[in-house]
Amino acid sequence: MPVRPFPALVTSALALALTALPLAGTASARPVSSSCSARAVEAADPHGPDVEALCAALKGLPDRDATAALIRVGGQGSWHGVAGVRDIRSGAPALEDARFRAGSTTKIVTAAIVLQLAAEGRISLDGTVQRYLPGLLTDDFAPITVRQLLNFTSGLEPGASLGDDVDTGYAHRFETLTPREVVAASVAKGPDPEHAPGEFQRYGNIHYTVLGLLIEKVTGDSYAHQAAVRIFRPLGMRHTSFPAGPDPRIHGPHNRGYDWIDGRLVDVTEWNMSDRFAAGDLISTTADLERLVVALFRGRVVPEPQLEEMFTVPDVDGATMGAGLERFKLNGKVIWGKTGSRPGYHTVVAATRDLSRTVVYSVGSTDAKGDGLAIAQRFAFPAFNR
Repeated sequence: MPVRPFPALVTSALALALTALPLAGTASARPVSSSCSARAVEAADPHGPDVEALCAALKGLPDRDATAALIRVGGQGSWHGVAGVRDIRSGAPALEDARFRAGSTTKIVTAAIVLQLAAEGRISLDGTVQRYLPGLLTDDFAPITVRQLLNFTSGLEPGASLGDDVDTGYAHRFETLTPREVVAASVAKGPDPEHAPGEFQRYGNIHYTVLGLLIEKVTGDSYAHQAAVRIFRPLGMRHTSFPAGPDPRIHGPHNRGYDWIDGRLVDVTEWNMSDRFAAGDLISTTADLERLVVALFRGRVVPEPQLEEMFTVPDVDGATMGAGLERFKLNGKVIWGKTGSRPGYHTVVAATRDLSRTVVYSVGSTDAKGDGLAIAQRFAFPAFNR
C-alpha cells in the first residue's frame, strides 16, 4: 500500500483536524530504528524475515494510516524495528517498549486459562454453559458447550455495545457496560434462528465474554487475577495487565493512539474498555506478547492434549478459528495467530507451529477498527516472505 507523506498531510488535513490537539511542533517523519540501517539490512539472515520490506513498511511514519509501529520478529533471523512518534503534539519518537491496548489478542489468554482449567479437571470442554453458569441463559437455548464457546460456534448473538464503530463509540468512551449487561443483551435476542450450537462459526466477543464469566465462577476469583497468576507472572510478562475496572488510562510508558473521526484526527488513548472484559481488554507490550506465543506453542502454558484445541478448527463450512487462534496460509506457510484492534491501536500475534517464525506488532493505526488486512499486509506479511 502506498505511504502518504506526513508533511503534506500536516499542511492540509492536520491543519484542520487537530483543533483539539494543538501541536508543539510539526510531527514530521521520524528516522527508523537502527535495525533498518544499511549495515543491518545487508547483514540480515537470508533465511530470515524480509528485513528490506519490513523497513520499507516503517519508512515515512507517521503518515495518514499510522502514527507509530513496533514490530518484533522471532525464530530464525530475529529482528525488531520501531518508527513513528510517541505523540503528535511533541513529535517525540515512538517508544519501542510502549504499552498498548492489545484488543482481541486477549482471547489467547482467555482460551489458555479455560484449557488449563480443563487440564486440571475443574471443567469439561463438553460441559455446558447451563451447567457452569445456571440462569445465565433462558430455557429457549439449547445446551451450549465450553468447546463451542472456545471455537466460536456457540450460536450466541452479539451482546450490548456502546458503539459499533469508533465514530459512534467515542461519545460514550467513559461509560461502563458490565460483562453481565453485555451477555444479557445477547440472551434477550434469543438463540440463532438458523444454526444450532456447533453448526456455524461466527467470530465475536460474546463467546469469550461468557468464558470470562465462567472462569470467575469456577475459580471464585476475578478474571484479571487468574490471568496474572496463571500466565503473566509465570512467563515474566511484567508489563501486561488489565485496567482496574472502568479505568480509561494506559498506565506506564505508551504511545498515544489516534483515530480519524468526522474528518478530524482525534486522540483516543483514554477509553473505558470494561465491556470488552475477557474478549479484548488486555494491555501489553510486543516483548511480552512474544513471550506468550513462544511459551504457548512450546506447551509451557497449556499442556497436551488440551493445547491441541487451539490448533483444531471445527469441521463446519468456512471455519478458520480454533480455540483463540486463527489459521492463515501465506506464501505456502500455515500460520496461527490472532489480531486485535482497539481505537488507535492494531495488534497482531502470529507464528508458525514450529516457531521457525514469529511476529508481534503494535501499530498506532488511525483506522484500527477498519481494514486490518491492509495494516497486516504492510507490517506483518513481510515477516513470512521467505
